[in-house]
Amino acid sequence: MRVEQRQVKDQPLTVIVEYPEYDRTVERLVSRIKDLNISFTGKADGKTFSIDIPDIYYIENVERKIFLYSKKDIYRFDGTMSDIDSAIADTDLVRISRTCFMNVSHLKEIMQMKNSHLEAVLDNGEKLIVSRKYLKDIKKIFRRKLL
Repeated sequence: MRVEQRQVKDQPLTVIVEYPEYDRTVERLVSRIKDLNISFTGKADGKTFSIDIPDIYYIENVERKIFLYSKKDIYRFDGTMSDIDSAIADTDLVRISRTCFMNVSHLKEIMQMKNSHLEAVLDNGEKLIVSRKYLKDIKKIFRRKLL
């Protein structure tokens, strides 16, 4: 693979992917590039921020309030879990419980717990519980990443 970059003044950021044959590698690359373009609006300290999916470690609903967690900051999201669910198709965000989404690109390890639950450890040390109901979705993401 060859990577080239150049600055073009007065033009929007443009990514061109050239390939001899469309395969799984190209599909994953294009998917990752598209992930960079999806963001959520969150509030912190009275200010509004745009948070890109790669910067989100997990999203959690706590007492009917939704929070976006990045490596260092926590943002309040004014939408619903359904809003998030509909926006994250084919991204690295996956639902792991009724109240939580996890970004699998930040997943460090996953361990089996009692009652068929899993404990996911993120690369920032945060630990999340994956409920049985969503194990199928996690496995599907892992299969997609391995292909």
